[in-house]
Amino acid sequence: MVLYLSIALSFIVLLLLARRLNRRAGKPSRPPGPPGLPFIGNLLQFQPLDLHLRLAKLSNKYGPLMYMKVVSAPTIVISSARVAKEALKDNDLAFSSRPYTSSMAKLSYNSLDISSSPYSEYWREMRKIIVVGLFTNHHVNSFRPAREDEVSRMINEISESTTEVVNLSEAAMSFASSAICRVALGKSYDLEKGSGKRRFDKILEQLQSIYPVFFIGDYYPVLGWIDRLTGKISRLQKVFEDLDSFYQELIDEHLSPNRPQSMDGDVLDILIKLREENSSSIRFDWDNIKAVLMNIFVAGTDTTAATITWAMTALIKKPVVLKKVQEEIRGFTGKKGRVDEDDIEKLPYFKAVVKETLRLYPPAPLSLPREITMRCIVNGYQIQPKTMVFVNLWAIGRDPDFWENPNEFLPERFLNSSIDFKGHNFGFIPFGSGRRRCPGISLGIAEIELAISNLLYSFDWELPHGVTEDDIDTNGAPGTTVHKKNALRLIAKRYV
Repeated sequence: MVLYLSIALSFIVLLLLARRLNRRAGKPSRPPGPPGLPFIGNLLQFQPLDLHLRLAKLSNKYGPLMYMKVVSAPTIVISSARVAKEALKDNDLAFSSRPYTSSMAKLSYNSLDISSSPYSEYWREMRKIIVVGLFTNHHVNSFRPAREDEVSRMINEISESTTEVVNLSEAAMSFASSAICRVALGKSYDLEKGSGKRRFDKILEQLQSIYPVFFIGDYYPVLGWIDRLTGKISRLQKVFEDLDSFYQELIDEHLSPNRPQSMDGDVLDILIKLREENSSSIRFDWDNIKAVLMNIFVAGTDTTAATITWAMTALIKKPVVLKKVQEEIRGFTGKKGRVDEDDIEKLPYFKAVVKETLRLYPPAPLSLPREITMRCIVNGYQIQPKTMVFVNLWAIGRDPDFWENPNEFLPERFLNSSIDFKGHNFGFIPFGSGRRRCPGISLGIAEIELAISNLLYSFDWELPHGVTEDDIDTNGAPGTTVHKKNALRLIAKRYV
């Protein structure tokens, strides 16, 4: 017994000595961070409500590269433009994978999508297929008539509203879901108003609700039985089966010889043709198509609706900016009756308003988690493989070392500026950067700009009676995409 104790003490002393020698030799250690609890680490600090705000506050104390532990998973949080550049540009390849989660693996047909798939030859080929097949300028422009129709319908519905106060959050979500249906499926469930509309809304609700669910089996496989006992596994399976059935019906509709002409050239039609061509080095089959549809439904509805609502929230709280951007839009467009996409390119202040909205209110303020693939040095610290990474886009957009008056809504900062949201300016990366940058930026921005510009052109917006600018809150609801917690309700008076 004494011998074993002596060996153990000697081993501990050697470990401490080796650690001290490593420090003296200047070898990087892990980044600083808040202490965690036994077994669960910093899990309690990773609750979904206002997570980006809490992580930003912790980063103010521990630094722009912060170490935490989510149960058993070593995790770093990036919260400054400088560190983001070093990580996502200088070490892009090391930061290009995704961690495994039960929900995403199941919903993406074992990671066959481009969002949750780990970095691999499959992912590179899949991204190439989707970018070239769906998101070229040619394809984005081909969806323009559908976008314009849906914007016109939204404007008409607001005009014909029987209530004085318009729920703009609801109008934005209705537009976003209907627009993505037109683009992806060649049909609009909003026009059905009945069971079809209710079913599609339920599909979106299921997708959004299952994303943040925590599965303990992802971190401790031996405890996976707890997820079954609590019903999480059965709930995930039920959501998957509902979604799979829905996707299959959409595919069957598109394969029918009697399908409506509106489905010609939509996203699903393009994906089916890509499958038939089979020109890629990877197998591109029905499960791949269903996984991509899942990505498009999630990214194409939540982010668009949230950005529209946040833009109108920021503007109603800044009447001077609201007046200035409306004067630009109306002065250029005149009495034409609507703003089209050609007009938008000639509206610099309006485009600055959209950029400033995305800076202050990135729709997904925490990027989807990444996973380190190889050992690398960031900010002087050694980051190990299998480390999970969160990039706090909200904190980066308000980085005082990159932005002057970072918490102020000042669209003028983007006038005569080359800073854009394509991932090259690391103080402004609302859609990410590097290999994992969102591939659908051009489609999303086209919908956002067209919707907001027409809302500003078509209506004079006022606060409800008795409500002041200070009463309009900017609290967010929990979720990967952060919507305004309380619906934005405004009075809309028709201008033209």
